[in-house]
Amino acid sequence: MEAVDTVEVWTALRTSLLIVLCATALVVATGLPLAAALARPGWRGRGLVDILVTLPLALPPTVLGFYLLQLIGRRGPVGWLTQELLGGTLIFTPAAAVLAAALVGLPLFVQPARAAMEEVPAEVHEAAAIDGATGWAHLRYITLPLARPGIFTGILLAFTRSLGEFGATLMVAGNIPGRTQTLSLAIYSAVQAGREDLAARLALLLTAVAAVSLWAGIRWRRPGRGPAAERRVWL
Repeated sequence: MEAVDTVEVWTALRTSLLIVLCATALVVATGLPLAAALARPGWRGRGLVDILVTLPLALPPTVLGFYLLQLIGRRGPVGWLTQELLGGTLIFTPAAAVLAAALVGLPLFVQPARAAMEEVPAEVHEAAAIDGATGWAHLRYITLPLARPGIFTGILLAFTRSLGEFGATLMVAGNIPGRTQTLSLAIYSAVQAGREDLAARLALLLTAVAAVSLWAGIRWRRPGRGPAAERRVWL
């Protein structure tokens, strides 16, 4: 029984890390353009986009899971597309778990990244414009380097939030050991089965992974290390 429990623990850990790393990468890929757009005032629809991006922080995970289910399910637009191209939907697959984790982590990345971009002095933007830096060059060589502390904070927050995701993942990806069963879902299953010793081990492991992630991030942000050497943003 001990050996079985150990296999279950490491399987859940591996599944969690794969899903969370993929979700964090997806968050960064979608969140950076959103943060850059929201940091620029004056365009029409900015307030609506801001609300939509931040809304996952206010909604219960089950509601987010329901909306995601409508999007990628058999009758949803993404579900219809994947059925046509791939012969099936993303429901109850690791991809669905990645989408659920990314959805809950996105606003936690966008907010600090956006705040850091907004803090870049206007004089810097003006000087860059005079030098001919526009569009992608301006974002890549001016805005992103100066906003790195906030971007890193967002990555850290999105990673740790995705690590603990439960409700939305359960609705769209299920609780399939070895495929979609993350540490959070494995704890739930262990408690439901009356295996409190296993649940305790899983809970301690999840706590340790989250604590180590935060510790590593805080150390890297100390003065003289990483992007925090350029500008400190409170974490």
